[in-house]
Amino acid sequence: MAVDVSLPNTSAPPPRTSRIPSVPAAFFGIVLGLAGLGNSWRAAATIWPLPVAIGEAINALAVMVWLVLVILYAAKWIVARATAMAEAENPVQCCFIGLAGVSTMLIALAVLPYSRTAATLLFVAGMLFTVLFALWRTGILWRGERDPATTTAVLYLPTVAGSFVTAIVAGAMGHADWGQLAFGAGFFSWLAIESVLMNRLLTGPTLAAPLRPTLGIQLAPPAVGAVAYLSVTSGAPDMLVHAMLGYAILQTMLLCRMLPWIAKQPFAASYWAFTFGITALSTAASRMVSRGDTGPAELLAPVLFVIANIVVIGIAVGTIMLLVRGKLLPAPAVVVPPKAA
Repeated sequence: MAVDVSLPNTSAPPPRTSRIPSVPAAFFGIVLGLAGLGNSWRAAATIWPLPVAIGEAINALAVMVWLVLVILYAAKWIVARATAMAEAENPVQCCFIGLAGVSTMLIALAVLPYSRTAATLLFVAGMLFTVLFALWRTGILWRGERDPATTTAVLYLPTVAGSFVTAIVAGAMGHADWGQLAFGAGFFSWLAIESVLMNRLLTGPTLAAPLRPTLGIQLAPPAVGAVAYLSVTSGAPDMLVHAMLGYAILQTMLLCRMLPWIAKQPFAASYWAFTFGITALSTAASRMVSRGDTGPAELLAPVLFVIANIVVIGIAVGTIMLLVRGKLLPAPAVVVPPKAA
């Protein structure tokens, strides 16, 4: 029997037979996009006369969305366990579960200026979840016999995204030495996974339309990695971070060139895959400028900041429209009461 590797169908209205929404783990990508934009505004406000309140409002929105998703996703494991297990066993969808931990660490970064205690608790919880999930998922991958068709950019999420975000938050909390270890874990995992992914994209079957928006994740490793590197180092930006910024810009241009092909998949929540990378790219450029970079980063920073805002706002508007039309969520789980003995 063939294995369904596609993302949840979020383009069809859910049936009216259940009140329990089945929230896919991929929806945590919404938190990554919002928190990423909030961080972009924070970074931009340090180099330009921008209202600080805008970035903080975006971060507050990210916190609220995260809280709603945590509650709904936890409820899914309680009342729709079969659906949750099916997602965890799917070779593509399962990787998105790691975003629960990654998004929690980003929320820790959002609340850090207001409560270090709360930020610490959130960071530790998110980091532990991220590490445990990455070990579990990677251990399965190392067993082999994986269908090449299931190899997509979502493979970056458990180890690469988790490690880079760990480094970012650890650096922000004053633990750059630990953050450097996390950066190393993410950096070398990125290089290893990218070689596998490129081989699949170049020689394997074409990506199914529902999976094509996941290519947006391809931008995240160099962009988020650049922010992670800046978070655990000091001084003027060096050649490595410039190289990572350049590679991220190349990925951005490639994705723009491929948009008509990707867009054959109608708009859905899966397009949030583009947001974390593009906001991290903006953040990296702004932070490089704040650390004295007067080269290309200074010219690119305002352009990337505007692009990041346009992308996130556009996808957010599209998501709200889907929600209003009742087409955002996949079919809700139907709870069947146990039969009487």
